[in-house]
Amino acid sequence: MKKQKLITLKNFIFIVFIFFIAISFSIDYDLGENIGHHFKDYLLQMLIILPPIFILIGLFEVWVKKETIIKHLGEEAGFKSYVWVFILAAPMAGGLLPSFPIAYSLYRKGARLSVILVFLGAVGVGRIPMIFFESTFLGWKFSFIRIVASIPMVIIAGIALGKYLEKKQYKLPENQ
Repeated sequence: MKKQKLITLKNFIFIVFIFFIAISFSIDYDLGENIGHHFKDYLLQMLIILPPIFILIGLFEVWVKKETIIKHLGEEAGFKSYVWVFILAAPMAGGLLPSFPIAYSLYRKGARLSVILVFLGAVGVGRIPMIFFESTFLGWKFSFIRIVASIPMVIIAGIALGKYLEKKQYKLPENQ
């Protein structure tokens, strides 16, 4: 019953948002029009990015065996697992959005929680497209220093948080 109420509340909020945008355009309310334009742009961007991401995640689910993930990212993998997730994260496009389903797939296939957390951090700081974009504005020297400083911090934070969560016996929720 509670879940049904939450869905209804979410739908109500979305309907109010769309109504606000429509009213804003009809009365020339600049702030609402601006929000509407940004919403449209973001929605179109997601509609372009998400289908290829879901196809690639589906292929990843089918093609990559659980034994491979356990061998390279599981409990016995050691420090090289962190190198592997940085390699996996480096070519990703689309920001953090596609990394969450991939992280969940890695977790379901046997990757350690600390490796998953490092993967998410690596996507946030070490994506090659982001580094190229950043370096055009801030310079290669800044980008290099940021990467060199960020990589150890991401690994340390991921390991620390992973150990803490494992000590608390945290498990990611299963699909329902």
